[in-house]
Order: sequence, then structure tokens, then C-alpha cells
Amino acid sequence: MNNLYLNYSIPELLLNIQRDKFTLIDLGLEVERQIINAESNTLCWVNYDLERLRIESKRAHSNYLSRGWLLALDGMPFGVKDIFNTKQYATEMGSKLWKNFTPGNNARVVDSVIGAGGLVVGKTVTAEFGVHALNETLNPHDRSKTPGTSSSGSAAAVATGMVPFALATQTAGSIVRPASFCGVWGMKPSFGMIPRTGVLKTTDSLDTIGFIAAHGESLRSILDVVRVKGPDYPYVYRIVDKNGTHPKQSNRPWRIGFVRTHTWNVAESYVKRAIEIFVDQIANQVGFEVEQINWPCELERSHRLHEIIYNKSISYYFINEFKSRDSISLLIANMIQTGESITPAQYKLALLDQEQYCEEIDLLFKDYDFVVSLATSSSAPVRGSDEIPDPSLIWTLGHLPCVVSPAFRCPNNLPFGVQFTARRWSDYTLLQGVEELIANGVLMRGSMPVLPRSALVS
Repeated sequence: MNNLYLNYSIPELLLNIQRDKFTLIDLGLEVERQIINAESNTLCWVNYDLERLRIESKRAHSNYLSRGWLLALDGMPFGVKDIFNTKQYATEMGSKLWKNFTPGNNARVVDSVIGAGGLVVGKTVTAEFGVHALNETLNPHDRSKTPGTSSSGSAAAVATGMVPFALATQTAGSIVRPASFCGVWGMKPSFGMIPRTGVLKTTDSLDTIGFIAAHGESLRSILDVVRVKGPDYPYVYRIVDKNGTHPKQSNRPWRIGFVRTHTWNVAESYVKRAIEIFVDQIANQVGFEVEQINWPCELERSHRLHEIIYNKSISYYFINEFKSRDSISLLIANMIQTGESITPAQYKLALLDQEQYCEEIDLLFKDYDFVVSLATSSSAPVRGSDEIPDPSLIWTLGHLPCVVSPAFRCPNNLPFGVQFTARRWSDYTLLQGVEELIANGVLMRGSMPVLPRSALVS
């Protein structure tokens, strides 16, 4: 496979540049080649500017030669989900009501990536207001199947090797599902690890910034750049910064939990079988101990609790858009109407219950370095059909970090992933465990290759 971004992780790309195997200019040219090759069959970009990228790649190369050393993401092209503000591109949020809106600033996380050398390629397609309504992006593995919804443009751009990574968000399962369905890596860090300034707000206690990447070994490089740091962020400073980025340094075995949750019962049989075999494979690794976690029935309230918080928030933040009902989807209109029927008292109780839920999840996972669960309950379903419930929403509600890894193929050869999660603020422990599983050959390094259509089974 002749594709720089599918072949090499970000650390490997930078190392090859240092060794003069290719240049920062080549990174920009690779984007151009892959967009020409794949965009017409993927439709993952709202807009992009290849001429601008050529100029910026040349400037990055010249600056590198003058400086003599590489920045953390030097010359790395990246996609930006179209709910992040960007100076150079309109921010339309998947809505005709916001067509050609120019905010005039970058989201803070976009500036963080640019400050580390990253180059914005353009804006990736998102669901309307980053919620659920299916958009135009096609699943690169099978055009008849959903690519996921909210962060699907970012996932498809990465899956086809147009960019090495893309910014994304998750309020329910909007990173995990597109990553699983498109066969790529995704990370939703702990709630609060990445600043949300300049990003469309839908739900104050759920919206989480994350990213999608072609390689598991790229996740740490991105997180290091985009997360908050220092004493101005007391929780992160006290719990994350002072623990360092390699927190598990003892010789004790990894303590891994395996949890099925209440969504296990609705998952496809091939998914359950693949996850169980995978968990056994981890248990057979030297230095890993796996224990099954019993899922308390009290935690089964997650989906209903999430629904109350989500719908009420949508009805508040999109009340003006609701006045133009002909210009919004029926899905958004129904969510707003449902949210309006929820009283302020019910909403406040739900927020208090979410705090309690976070404490209950934290207590349940306190003895484990990380936990294995379903990513999605199936491979990508047919476009327009309902996605089967999975644990992604549960971990979002609980403010936990999670990583989805490409891992399996279903009987008709479409990809689906496995999900890892950990206690809040244990992002680097989680990454360290995932990296060790990659090093041991238990997890694949890169993304799931897109197979020829002849290899797919109807």
C-alpha cells in the first residue's frame, strides 16, 4: 500500500524526515494525491485548499531547515471537523442555516496543533450541529453502509489516507462509532483534558474534544499537543502532569477488566465472539491479568440519563434554529421538542445524577489499569438504519477516556473495533497499555485496509 499516512505513524513520519527519506513538502503532496484519488468516492470534505497547503508545506520545510529540529507535529496535515472555528475556512456545522459562516478565529485546540507545526487541510463533514442526522460522507469500505454520523468526515479522511489525523468530538459515540465503522483509531480523552473554546456547544456536561488517527502510535503525539497543562488546570496538573506521561512504571502485571455492560445483550453474535476471543488473547500475554467486571444493574440508567441531558441541552442551544424548522432536520426538531418537555428541575436532577454516575463508574474501575468493552455492537449498518446501542455513550456520560482500535472484520468483511477505557484522568495509563498491546502484536499498528469491492460479501 503506497500511502505515507497509512504506512507510517506520526513519530515514524518525523523520524523519516530527520533521516531525509522524505520531506515536509512530500507530506503536503501526499494529501493532494490521496484527495484526488479518494474524495469523489468518499465525500468527507466540506472544503479544502490544496494550493494553500502546498505553500504552507514549503514554508514548514524551509523553517525546519533553518531551525535544525522538528516541532511535535511539524508539517503534519490534519482535518478539522466542521464544528471547530477556523480563521481560513467557513464553519458551517453541517447546517444550511450556517452556510458560509466565518467566525474569524480558530478554536483553541486548532491553534494548539498549528503551534506545534500542524497544517490545516480543510474542514471535514459533520452531522447537522454535530448530532445524529446522517450526512453525505460515504463509508470507504462500503458506500451502502453508514460511516457513523457526527465525526464521520474525519474518520473517512483518515481511513483513506488523506490525512494522518483529524480533530473530532464526542457527545455520545461520535468518535468511537465512526472509527469502528471505518476501521481507524480514535481517542476520546477524559472530559476536561482538551479545551472546548471555539467549538460548537451542544451539551455542557458531555461535549468532549478528541481525534481520529491512522495509527495507534500517533495518539500520544496528538494528545501531548492538544491537552491542557500546568497549574491553571488544577485537576489535570495534580493528577496528570505530576504523574507524568508513563504513569505505570512498576513491575506488577497490567490489571485489565473486561466488562460487557447492558448493551452486550443486543450486540451481534460475531461481535461478542470476536471480543471474547480477543480478551482471552490478552489474558495469555505475559504481564497481563484479566478479570471480568460484573455490571451493576443500577448503571443501566445511563442511556435514559444521557437522553434527558442531551435533549434538554439541544432545546436550549438551538432554540433560534428551531424557529426555522424548514431548514433543520426532523431529528433535530424532534430532539428540541422532546427537550422542551423536560423541566428545569428534571434537568438539574439529571446533572446531579450524572455526577453520581461518574463516582459509581470510578469506583467500579478503581482496581484496573484499563477496561475492555465493545466499541460498536455491529459493523457499519446500512445507511439510514438505526445503529445498535453500545457502551460508548456510557463512558462519555462517565467522563472517562477511551480509545477505539481497529481489530476485526465481520462475516461480510467490514471492519469493527474494540474499545478500551479507564478511570478519569488516566489517559496516559490507557495509552501506555494500548501501546504495549501494539508492541506485543495483539493490536494492529495501523488502520484496517479498504478491500476491493469484490472482497465484500453481500
